Order: sequence, then structure tokens, then C-alpha cells
Amino acid sequence: MNKINSQEERYFYNAILSLQNHRECSRFLKDLLTPNEFNVIIQRLLIAQMLSAGFTYNEISQKTKASTATVSRVNKALIYGNGGLLSVLERI
Repeated sequence: MNKINSQEERYFYNAILSLQNHRECSRFLKDLLTPNEFNVIIQRLLIAQMLSAGFTYNEISQKTKASTATVSRVNKALIYGNGGLLSVLERI
């Protein structure tokens, strides 16, 4: 697959921003993603929420069934990422 250019990326972001409610969001994401991709995204958001709430890696792994490597990856995104996860967690 070719590298996505900024115009294509903006098109994707505009698609997301055009969603007006939970139902539209659900329908869009379930059409766009495989069930596994959808579940992975939900799992990672839950992991981020639990990390922010102070749960340990083992507690998170047991509750979400994610590997501790995945928990670590999400934690790195919270610490060294672009701030997107943190801003979403603050809003919800």
C-alpha cells in the first residue's frame, strides 16, 4: 500500500468529524473495520482509561485479556504519544 498523503488523511479525519451521533459512529466504524480491528481499538481505549486510573499492568491484562506487551504499548502511547489519547480520556 502506498503511503497515505496529507490530503487523504484529512479526508479520513473529515469523515470522522462528520459523524453526528453514536449510531452513525458505530455504523461507520463497523462498516470500515473488521470485527477484530474494532475490538482491538475498544480494548486499547479501555487499557488507556485503566492506566490513567492507576490500575497495574497485571490487573489490566486480567480484566481486558490483553497481553502485558499491549498494555505497555498503550502506556508508551500515553507517555510519549501525540496527546490524543489523553485528550480523549479527559473529555469522556
